[in-house]
Amino acid sequence: MKARYCLIPIPIVRRVSKTTSPLAVKLHADNQQVVIGNGIVSLNLSNPEGYIIGLYNSGSDNILAQKNEEIDRGYLDVVWNDAGKPGVFERIHGTNYSVIEANDDIVEVSFVKTWKTSMKGSSVPIIIDQRYILRRGDSGFYSYAIFTRPPGLPAVVVYQIRIVYKLDDARFHYMAISDTRQRKMPTMEDRTTGQPLAYPEAVLLTHASDPDIRGEVDDKYQYSCDNKDNSLHGWITKDDSAPVGFWVITPSNEFRNGGPTKQDLTSHVGPTSLSMFTSTHYGGKKVIISFDEGETYKKVFGPIFVYLNSAPSQTQFKSLWSDAVEKLSTEVGKWPYDFIGSKDFIPPNQRGAVSGQLQVQDRGGKAQPASNSYIGLALPGNAGSWQEESKGYQFWTQTEKDGSFSIKNIVPGDYNLYSWVPGFIGDYKYKTTITIKPGGHINLGSLVYNPPRNGPTVWEIGIPDRSAAEFYVPDPYSNLVNRLYLNDSKNGFRQYGLWARYTELYPKNDLIYTVGVSDYRKDWFYAQVTRSTATSSLPTTWQIRFQLQNVITGNYTLQLAMASATNSKLEITFNNPKATAYELSTELIGDDNTIARHGIHGLYKLYAVVVDSNHLVKGKNIIYLTQSVAKTLFEGIMYDYIRLESPPTTKHT
Repeated sequence: MKARYCLIPIPIVRRVSKTTSPLAVKLHADNQQVVIGNGIVSLNLSNPEGYIIGLYNSGSDNILAQKNEEIDRGYLDVVWNDAGKPGVFERIHGTNYSVIEANDDIVEVSFVKTWKTSMKGSSVPIIIDQRYILRRGDSGFYSYAIFTRPPGLPAVVVYQIRIVYKLDDARFHYMAISDTRQRKMPTMEDRTTGQPLAYPEAVLLTHASDPDIRGEVDDKYQYSCDNKDNSLHGWITKDDSAPVGFWVITPSNEFRNGGPTKQDLTSHVGPTSLSMFTSTHYGGKKVIISFDEGETYKKVFGPIFVYLNSAPSQTQFKSLWSDAVEKLSTEVGKWPYDFIGSKDFIPPNQRGAVSGQLQVQDRGGKAQPASNSYIGLALPGNAGSWQEESKGYQFWTQTEKDGSFSIKNIVPGDYNLYSWVPGFIGDYKYKTTITIKPGGHINLGSLVYNPPRNGPTVWEIGIPDRSAAEFYVPDPYSNLVNRLYLNDSKNGFRQYGLWARYTELYPKNDLIYTVGVSDYRKDWFYAQVTRSTATSSLPTTWQIRFQLQNVITGNYTLQLAMASATNSKLEITFNNPKATAYELSTELIGDDNTIARHGIHGLYKLYAVVVDSNHLVKGKNIIYLTQSVAKTLFEGIMYDYIRLESPPTTKHT
């Protein structure tokens, strides 16, 4: 699409002094564009589509990618399909513009995409209302979207909902997503001239213009993070004499899918910043949104806040990050906002709260406070279903040291209360459905979680924390590094190609772990991946060797918790590697893609494998863990924790 008009920024000043009243918000609209300005920020939107085509801060030029077409600078997109048909990537294109509110203090505008039967197959069957808000004195704007399905719409599957911001690549070179994850980034041209690697999104930067970056690997998934941490990221014009910062601030995760530990994208080469609302990243098809024919729906995604700031000199460019961190704190403190124009966004005084105290009692032990546990509300389902839930809202917190918790600002509706406790396996679910009413507060009192256990522990491997981070993560290949993570032990798993280290460590024989001798931090590879040969990938069989002084008659239990799985099939036998009758044989499980996408966890799975004592012997025993699918480099399993339990004693019955 060629430009239909010239951008018209409303005149703005560089800063508002403490002694000067902020200027009024101004709105200008014609049949081609809508321009909103407040003397600090000016926002240009296409009319009636609602694309963000211009963004100005403190007298600057347009900070968006002016070289891109108008539809490719700032937009909301949805990835969807009709059942059995190929996926559709759709930029949401409004057809009706309206003003929700306009005065000196605030302007809110709306761009609505409707749906008609004639659009079947070409546009997602959802009415989508994109909203933008600019307020007096704010150095940034708010954006949100309302998704509505009235009766009568056809079935559809939604894979992804997000807002995309593409910035001026001539100016924005420095990216920041946390206090420690900040760096000067490659350019898109560096990627184009680089060498594609085995996983499509990864590129070896063989011809990067900056010699300090040349030879590194760039991959957008190296900058993913959990929803609970994905609240602030963006870019800085580091090389400008007066640097400018662009930040995506997400003050609440209530509208995101998959709960607090769901991983998703942030910012990446472009320069691009994303506001991810839902996606299948690190979860696969388990976390899609599926609507039946005629199914109704209403949900508000956002608001998020796009914050712009500036520094007086190049030497102070890092202060823009710390300033953005302070702004995030301010926005979190204001949530839920009380200035949103849509009646579908529930204001603070119409929300509810839940409180209580959670204890954990491992069977036969004494109840103790479930400190630092994740506890939250999501749509009703089975225990643990929250991690696959994408349609509704979710509200999470972590318990205090004494196990107490308070979940506030909950949208009215029916929920289940879920929890998981670090250090213990399994999922907790409160026994009854909780109905949140406007202004209501429910105190659940003392709750007790009894984690799965059938008998005393014989031995254990790992830490039950839903992550493979405690296991052996190898050093990266020297020619495939991202230098940001070379000295970052917490994020060392984000390096490209680590899976291939397994073949080097175990070229002919697979991993053998001896209980009481081996150290899982050094001897248990972080993922059970395939082993590569010159022509193919091979299944792998790991061994756990252990001694039993005596065999107790009855059923032993192998508690096996997975942190992630990708197109895998796990087969377990005891003391017979050639057995065809398995103690466990899973179906094809997982499409998390966690190994290839540099994660350390995906969807959590727990298996309780019951083993008759006849399969065990006094002395040396071996458990064989076979991952039998080996089509590519990227099939595999990440284990969280493994524990062998003996038959129950009187204390554990």
